Amino acid sequence: QVRLVESGGGLVQAGDSLTLACVINGRTFSTWAIGWFRQAPGREREFVSAISWSSGITRYADSVKGRFIARRDNAKNTVYLLMNTLSPEDTAVYYCAVDTNWISLGTRDHDYDYWGQGTQVTVSA
Repeated sequence: QVRLVESGGGLVQAGDSLTLACVINGRTFSTWAIGWFRQAPGREREFVSAISWSSGITRYADSVKGRFIARRDNAKNTVYLLMNTLSPEDTAVYYCAVDTNWISLGTRDHDYDYWGQGTQVTVSA
């Protein structure tokens, strides 16, 4: 069984930075990719970024490219999302998810098999 636990959310001001962490409890595999998604109130969940567990290659949504960085620490079974230059439009619940057999870094919900419970990020103007 795979369990994902996100942390690091909070209330920040526009322009600030924040780092989210996603700890993966259980065995990990080189075929995995880890995705970050977010859901703002009244909106559908959207793709933010993804990173390959083995190679570390990444993919980002256009809305966060150049501001967010995904990293993984295989020894700690943890994936991080470094978020810089935050704006109120980044306010959302952020989720991490695991694709257990990725072919390409997916951007859709159904590409992923396991999900965390989410962590709230609120950016004030």
